[in-house]
Amino acid sequence: VQLQASGGGLVQAGGSLRLSCAASGRTFSTYAVAWFRQAPGKEREFVAAISFTGGTTNYEDSLKGRFTISRENARNTVYLQMNSLKAEDTAVYYCAADLYGLGSLEKKRYNYWGQGTQVTVSS
Repeated sequence: VQLQASGGGLVQAGGSLRLSCAASGRTFSTYAVAWFRQAPGKEREFVAAISFTGGTTNYEDSLKGRFTISRENARNTVYLQMNSLKAEDTAVYYCAADLYGLGSLEKKRYNYWGQGTQVTVSS
């Protein structure tokens, strides 16, 4: 599966963005998809994940209530809705896929990665 992340941009603190992860291939519904982010000088960290069934979602604890992950299999797309953005949310956001995954928080579970989309939050 090939992944294409989009939807990043420059937004003021308190604003919202919706990221999209579009996947190629007919078997998209068999993949869990996660979002990770990487800020300059920091390691890539887990943001959110959704299982291949869509029945399970996981979030980094500090992001619960502000970020929402969802999937639309008919469009081969997973979304990350980000609200009440803060300057510390500034990072490159990557989507990744895990065949028959349950929504793991661990990078090593994900074998397929998109190219990343930049999110910049100005304070």
